[in-house]
Parts: sequence; structure tokens; C-alpha cells
Amino acid sequence: MRLLVTYMELREPLASRPALPVPAAHLSVQPERLSVEDYLLLYREIGTPLTWDSRLHMSQAALAAFLSAPSTVTLVLREAGRAIGLCEFDAADADEIELTHFGLVPAAYGRRIGPWLLDTALRTVWRETMRRIWLHTDTNDHPKAQATYRRAGFEIYKEQMEDFPD
Repeated sequence: MRLLVTYMELREPLASRPALPVPAAHLSVQPERLSVEDYLLLYREIGTPLTWDSRLHMSQAALAAFLSAPSTVTLVLREAGRAIGLCEFDAADADEIELTHFGLVPAAYGRRIGPWLLDTALRTVWRETMRRIWLHTDTNDHPKAQATYRRAGFEIYKEQMEDFPD
């Protein structure tokens, strides 16, 4: 499968802008160390409509190691205690962090929760020594993904067609 992949980066902290208000009661975002089972349940619920599969190809041991690594930060969005979204960062202990996964369960779409989750997560992981947070998105992602990233301050630095296994 051939997809257009867009690479985006954020080079300035969000501290100069007001934080987005919480869009609904009973929402919280916290860093969590999910078990492999809980992570995969949430990953599948969010990612199946978007054809996410990279974590599904990892062995249980490799995924457990990734999730527990100091360089991995997973912020989980909960509504009244139920996990409905996540923002996952890799290399969170470096001066460049990759936003590897960001999304909501389909039942949470259209409620302005995604921009708030992203804003909250970016503020949580940004440090003084940070050079940038980067990500890549592709044509399989949610149709509003790029617009959400742009509103958060990300800018495109590269676009290219890439091949992915079916």
C-alpha cells in the first residue's frame, strides 16, 4: 500500500498560549504505565478504524519493554474512569520527542476532546531543553488529524509517498 506521509514538528513550547479549557466534565489526562493487555485493548479500539497496526506486530515482551521504558510516555485520556484516548511519546528523555500515537475511541469523536488531549499532552512532555516534538501522519489517519496538529502549533517539514505492507 502506498500512502502520502506528512512529517510535522513543533519547535516552540505552548506555554506562551493559554491552555485549552476542559471540554467536558469527568475528563482527565494522566501519564500511565498500562499493562500490555490494557494498552492493546485501547490501541485496537482507537486504531482499528485508522488501520493502526505497528504495535500489533510487536511481541508481548517487546511491547512490554517499550511501554515500561523510561523514554516512553503514554498519557491516557479518561472519561469517568474509562479510557477513551491516548497520546504516546517515544524518546521522551531526549531533546527531540516523537509523538508516536494520538487518538480517541470513535465514540469520542466530534466533542472537541482531541484538541484538548493533544494540548494537555504537549504541555506535559515539553521541557526547557526540548528542541522539538515531531510526528508523522498519513492518508489513513483521521481526516481532521493534520488540522488538529496545525492548530496545536505543528508545521509540515516534509511530505513523501511511502510504501507500507498490506
